[in-house]
Amino acid sequence: MRILVLGAGAIGGYYGGRLAAAGVDVTFLVRPRRAEQLARDGLVIHSPLGDVAVPAKTVLRETAGAGWDAIILACKSFDLDDAIATLRPIAAGALIIPQLNGIRHLDALDAAFGPDNVAGGVTLIAVTLDADGSVRHLAKVHGFAHGPRSPAQRARAERLQGELAKAAFAPVLSDNIMLGMWEKWVFICTLASLCSLLRGNVGQISRTQDGTALMLEMLDECAGVAEAAGYAPRARFLDDTRKRLTDRDSDFAASMGRDIQRGLPIEADHIVGDMLARARAAGQPAPLLRVAYAHLQAYAASRG
Repeated sequence: MRILVLGAGAIGGYYGGRLAAAGVDVTFLVRPRRAEQLARDGLVIHSPLGDVAVPAKTVLRETAGAGWDAIILACKSFDLDDAIATLRPIAAGALIIPQLNGIRHLDALDAAFGPDNVAGGVTLIAVTLDADGSVRHLAKVHGFAHGPRSPAQRARAERLQGELAKAAFAPVLSDNIMLGMWEKWVFICTLASLCSLLRGNVGQISRTQDGTALMLEMLDECAGVAEAAGYAPRARFLDDTRKRLTDRDSDFAASMGRDIQRGLPIEADHIVGDMLARARAAGQPAPLLRVAYAHLQAYAASRG
């Protein structure tokens, strides 16, 4: 089975690197500078679950051809239009597994490639790309879930699972991937909003006078949006999430907060803005989402 990973950044590099280390036929579609870096140094992963250093097969946009069985889309939301343009000539016959946060990207991908060719996907991982191009895994969690969004995708999703299962990240073939995507969005929107707004990690926020209350109120706002959309988060998810987001000893933080500290572009519209828009469409008050999104918009404006 031929698998294409669009992007060899933190997310694509981690999962694609684990697949390559397991002997899966995986190729990375990258830009010229990244291709040169990978040709020189290989794909390197530093992880508390075991380091990886493997050669990486790469292809450029200008030279990529068709014939892929599956495409793992591991880009940021602000690169989605460019990713679609890149994949449009080469994606025929492939099952596309997007690993973006939120769900707004599904509409764009369905329109470009047809809904029967776009599955669902969720990653649960904290990773970053170091200055030397290596992938740094920041915790012992590296969940990867995917699943069909229609019966027509089931056979291809099962075949893909057989390949993914060879790698050391225990992929899950979900029977309800949309609920999983909504739950991940509820979690990441809550975390990104508060970590960015308050400039701290979970533990630092929880130790402030009102930090725990604010985190739980934001979680309630986001969970209410999911419920209004028909994807009420499961009780176990909410219990686990409350514990994770109010752990006074945790150094866990949102990647969006790290990106703001580094002056990088952020996925404000896709993660926080879209959640706020859906809250308003459902007639739900969302005072914390309003503040968080205004803050992120101001940051984006400050970047010019």
